[in-house]
Amino acid sequence: MNRISIGADIGGSHITCRLFDLDKNKFVDDRKVRLSVNCHSSKDEILNGWAEAIIETSKTLDLKELLGIGFAMPGPFDYPNGISWIKGVQKFDALYGVNVGSELKQRLGLTENFRIRFENDAACFAIGESLQGRATDFERLLAITLGTGFGTTFIGNHLPVAGIDGVPEDGFLYHIPFRDSIADDYFSTRWFQKAYQKQTGKQVSGVKELSEMALTDALARGIFDTFGQNLGTFLSPWLKEFNAGCLVIGGNISAAFDFFGVELLRAFQNANLQVEVLISTLQEDAALIGSAKLCDDEFYSKLKK
Repeated sequence: MNRISIGADIGGSHITCRLFDLDKNKFVDDRKVRLSVNCHSSKDEILNGWAEAIIETSKTLDLKELLGIGFAMPGPFDYPNGISWIKGVQKFDALYGVNVGSELKQRLGLTENFRIRFENDAACFAIGESLQGRATDFERLLAITLGTGFGTTFIGNHLPVAGIDGVPEDGFLYHIPFRDSIADDYFSTRWFQKAYQKQTGKQVSGVKELSEMALTDALARGIFDTFGQNLGTFLSPWLKEFNAGCLVIGGNISAAFDFFGVELLRAFQNANLQVEVLISTLQEDAALIGSAKLCDDEFYSKLKK
């Protein structure tokens, strides 16, 4: 029997799913289902949207015969029990206190013992990069995602690490103090928007627009320089303490690496840090690989430990 699972990546505006063959360690085909789901909608609208995407993804197979469904989910979330505790972060408020796993099983007509498993979205990205991305040869690494938020996961032997080797108890860095706030406020899209508005009084839609401006605009280039300096300064002690062999960068902002990479590497050099920096080529597929892998019982048991 083929061990095929669905990997699902949950974003604030969409869900993306793919079928993954756990025996062959590759996606079943090139088909990717991406469905718009408004994170500000009601509980039923959100969960019905996710269920619809799962049904569409499994239409070539019997859903009940799949090994399971793995979700790469933003937090705060009770991952082992499938309960959302997301509140006050302008998304998924309607799911607060909801057992997402049980609700989805009801909508999909699945038995209670069917595998629906959850893990942090940044952790799923890091797992996917470690297993099949550019970082497969590294025993220890830090994977980060730069976008609407700052996702971070330390990986040792292909598994997330937390509470040891200098890594925070929860394994994440988004809440760590930096400058006059926390890291998440400095290493996300909103930092670029605030920095540009502070210097010009004008608004910019996001990093893509700013990177296009940076081709000819010295002020925009300067904002990227500052971002790279800040990111390198912040990450250096964590990478050193963990003895990471590489840093993997994913997320939408990684596409602008050419604009902030020089100052990032200079900050590492100033900290006497030697680490390889890799830009993700898998991007969202890394999170889909990591989430699909949650349905592998042997891997999941190691993950839980």
